[in-house]
Amino acid sequence: MSPPRLSGGPPPHPLVGGRLKTVVVWKLDRLGRSLTQMALILEEMNNHGVALIVTSQGIDTGNTNPAGKLQLNVLMAVAEFERGIIRERVNAGLKAAKQRGVKLGRPRSLHKKTGVVLGERRNGLGVRAIAGKLKMAPSSVHKILKSADVN
Repeated sequence: MSPPRLSGGPPPHPLVGGRLKTVVVWKLDRLGRSLTQMALILEEMNNHGVALIVTSQGIDTGNTNPAGKLQLNVLMAVAEFERGIIRERVNAGLKAAKQRGVKLGRPRSLHKKTGVVLGERRNGLGVRAIAGKLKMAPSSVHKILKSADVN
C-alpha cells in the first residue's frame, strides 16, 4: 500500500491520522500555491511530527536538521515571489496583446457551417436532423440559427 499523495489543493491537508512519517516532494513549489498555504501545511506537518524532504533543493526538516527549516522558509518566500513575477509577466503580455488587437482564445469555427445549416433549415429539416446530418451538436445548430435570426 503506497502512502497517500498530498497536492497543492485547498488546505487543510489530512495527514491520515498520523500514519505518515515523511513527505517527499521534488520541488518546494509543488507543495502549496502560496507562502501562507505552505506555512499552514508545514505547521500541520510539524504538529503531527511529519518531516518534509525536498529532493531537488536539499531540504530536510527532520528533527535533526534545524538549518533545513531555515532554508525551507527562505525558499518558500522566494518561490512565492517567483510565481508573482510570472503572474505579472503573463498579465502584462495579455494586456499588450489586447492593445495590439490580438484576439485571444479558441478560434470560432461555426461560421464555416452557417450556409449549410441555413440551407438544410430551408429544406425543412429540424435542429436535431441537421445536427445529425452535419455531425455537430444540436446546441451549435441552435447557435447558428439564432445568430441568423431563423426560427
